[in-house]
Amino acid sequence: MSAGPGGGLLVAGTTSDAGKSVVTAGICRWLVRRGVKVAPFKAQNMSLNSFVTREGAEIGRAQAMQAQAARVEPTALMNPVLLKPGGDRSSQVVLMGRPVGEMSARGYHGGRQEALFGTVVDCLEQLRGTYDAVICEGAGSPAEINLRRTDIVNMGVARAARFPVLVVGDIDRGGVFASFFGTTALLAAEDQELVAGYLVNKFRGDVSLLEPGLDMLYELTGRRTYGVLPFAHGLGIDEEDGLRVSMRGAVRESVVAPPHGEDVLRVAVCAVPLMSNFTDVDALAAEPGVVVRFVDRAEELADADLVIVPGTRGTVKALAWLRERGLAGALARRAAEGRPVLGICGGFQVLGESIEDEVESRAGLVDGLGLLPVRVRFGREKVLGRPVGSALGEPVEGYEIHHGVAEVRGGEPFLDGCRVGSVWGTHWHGSLESDGFRRRFLEEVARAAGRRFVAAPDTSFAALREEQLDRLGDLVEEHADTDALWRLISEGAPRGLPFVPPGAPRGASRDRGSAPDPGPRSPEGLVLVPRAAEREPGGSEFVERTSGVAGDVVHVTEEAL
Repeated sequence: MSAGPGGGLLVAGTTSDAGKSVVTAGICRWLVRRGVKVAPFKAQNMSLNSFVTREGAEIGRAQAMQAQAARVEPTALMNPVLLKPGGDRSSQVVLMGRPVGEMSARGYHGGRQEALFGTVVDCLEQLRGTYDAVICEGAGSPAEINLRRTDIVNMGVARAARFPVLVVGDIDRGGVFASFFGTTALLAAEDQELVAGYLVNKFRGDVSLLEPGLDMLYELTGRRTYGVLPFAHGLGIDEEDGLRVSMRGAVRESVVAPPHGEDVLRVAVCAVPLMSNFTDVDALAAEPGVVVRFVDRAEELADADLVIVPGTRGTVKALAWLRERGLAGALARRAAEGRPVLGICGGFQVLGESIEDEVESRAGLVDGLGLLPVRVRFGREKVLGRPVGSALGEPVEGYEIHHGVAEVRGGEPFLDGCRVGSVWGTHWHGSLESDGFRRRFLEEVARAAGRRFVAAPDTSFAALREEQLDRLGDLVEEHADTDALWRLISEGAPRGLPFVPPGAPRGASRDRGSAPDPGPRSPEGLVLVPRAAEREPGGSEFVERTSGVAGDVVHVTEEAL
């Protein structure tokens, strides 16, 4: 397969969690196995699951997974805007891998979102200049008519790049035909020109029973269905947020190998508010004989051999939640009895003596659980890194994403944190993906728990992840019309696609060919992001943003958004 540089496709969905992330990854893996140099792209992602690239930029974890599917190194270009919810109505805005401030949903969609569109277009154009194909993932549904005018991730991207759009629908939820038709019919004519067709996801049963409906859908819309992907158990691939997603990945719906030793190990993960990077426990769940579950009641810790307090975007809020539900007392009793507890990132911070927070919660000085000799002070600068070290005699790699700076005042050193008896704490996400360290750690847990558990000597988390990505590539290759997909990617949407009435309602569409204004540019062609001055009538102060290198520090103050 070959094509000139710059081809691409936007994978949209009828709903959130329709399967856009895994379909995008599957298409990337299928293409790279056919010799196509391909990259993933998501203009704007809302997720608490994030990753740090080698150059120290924070992006959505799903895009890092898609980059792995494409066998390329993830960069900030692949996810220029990341929104990290901090509550029901506000999010931290991460631009080109660096946090630039907190913003309410109303403020973001009220104008600041459009100001970022130039950054989005620049990143996409850089990828198109480097790769044969760019597979873009949309967000939610392209038919969110209340948000269409400021859209920078769905049809806004497709219109700017003239990319064809493949709409994915989850048939397991039901109503997929209505969803396909309604999604198309709520788009403006100019948007519909790019909607090439549909992909059915998570189908169970005999495809021949579905085919009459697909034929009728074609008659109604003039658009074909490019494939019907079967329901696949146990993919365990990083998607976006939602406890159900994490449990699907961690509890392993795939065939589970029997324990290598005589006993299993039971791991309970405290489902704290604003839980982030719950993918940290996936590597534990990949071990034969390790059972992982998420809990929110103190009594559910009773039979756990290991309790994990995971990362969170609301450390002080999580601490209060643990106390309100009696989990704090249960953790203290475990520590006194010598039963294992592991805190990761925000979970590490709550296990300490105190937290001084004038940044995230602005709660000031708060007492921690006092299980580790650590004092935490939140700084305005976020710590982002890819540390390498050793623990328990084994090499360890991880990544750091946190505002809290820990002052370790005792205990036994453990990565960047410490250990006191059976209580462990570290800021490092992803450390359990290091196979040798994970085995040694589980042996320590089993010993402390009195379990005759033996870690399997040959479990490779990286190899298991590669197998899962290959499964995604297989699903696309075996159940989609790949010749037709390649024509879309290399040639664009078919011409003459019919308009499906009624189209976008008044106020929810743009003029033909228009897209969000990327904003003014400096003489060097850099996008100029408006400062706070532009909020006021007549304001005209701007700040330059360098966009040429993924991970460059973005010179935008908190007031810029």
